[in-house]
Amino acid sequence: MKGIVLAGGLGKRLAPLTTITNKHLLPVYDRPMIYHPIETLHRAGIKDILVVVGPDNAGDFMRLLGNGTQFGLRRLDYAYQEKELGIAHAIGLAEPWVDGEKMCVFLGDNILEKGINREVSLFRRQKRGAHILLKEVPHAKNYGVAEMAGVNIKKIVEKPKRPRSSYAVVGVYFYDRSVFRIIKGLKPSRRGELEVTDVNNAYIKKRQLAYSIIDGFWADCGASIDAYLSAQNLMARAHELQRVRRRRR
Repeated sequence: MKGIVLAGGLGKRLAPLTTITNKHLLPVYDRPMIYHPIETLHRAGIKDILVVVGPDNAGDFMRLLGNGTQFGLRRLDYAYQEKELGIAHAIGLAEPWVDGEKMCVFLGDNILEKGINREVSLFRRQKRGAHILLKEVPHAKNYGVAEMAGVNIKKIVEKPKRPRSSYAVVGVYFYDRSVFRIIKGLKPSRRGELEVTDVNNAYIKKRQLAYSIIDGFWADCGASIDAYLSAQNLMARAHELQRVRRRRR
C-alpha cells in the first residue's frame, strides 16, 4: 500500500499566518504540520509516500522533507498540482506513481491521535473498493457528513445546513485503483473543483465503501485559527501524558 499526502492548499482560513508560507509548513506543537501525517503513515507500515504540493512554497517542502530518509521511508516523491482544482484532482495526479496498488490518501492538515494502524490492516484485507474514517463531532455541518441507513452509509453530504447525523468524514481515505476511473468521470462542482465527496458517493453506489469510527482526537488544523490553536493544545497535552507515563515506568 502506498501513501499520498495532500499539501497543495493555500490555507486562506489561517491567514495572516499563511501569507508568506504554506499552512502545512506551520508548526503544530514541536514539529511542522506535515510531519504528522507522514509519521502516521510510516507507523502504519506505509513506506512509500507521495506529497502533492501546489505552486507556492513547493521548494520549501523539498528542503524540509528531502527524500524521506529522516522518517525511515523507503521512498518520498513529489507531485505538482498547478491550480487548486480539488482533492479528487490532486489524487488523480498520483495514478502513474501508485502503479495499480492500494493507497491511503491523507490530508496534510489532519492529525489523528490513535493513528491508522487498524484501518490499514482492515483495508489490506478488503478485496476492492474504498474505506473512510468517521468521527462523531458536535458541529458536523462544517464537514462532509455521513447519512446512515442502519449500519450502512446511505450517502455523504458536503457541509449540510441541517446534518442528518453527527458523523463527520475525516480527511483520510483508502482507495483501490478504480478511484482513478471514478475521478476521470467526475464533473467539477459549483466552485470549479473535483470533489472527494463525489468520489466516496460513487463507491457507495457500487456498494464498495466501508468505514471505521475512529477513537481518540481528530484535529483538522486548517479549518480555522481556533481549530489550529486546538490542535496545538491537543498535541501539547498528548506529549505531556506520554512524559508522565514514561516517568511512571
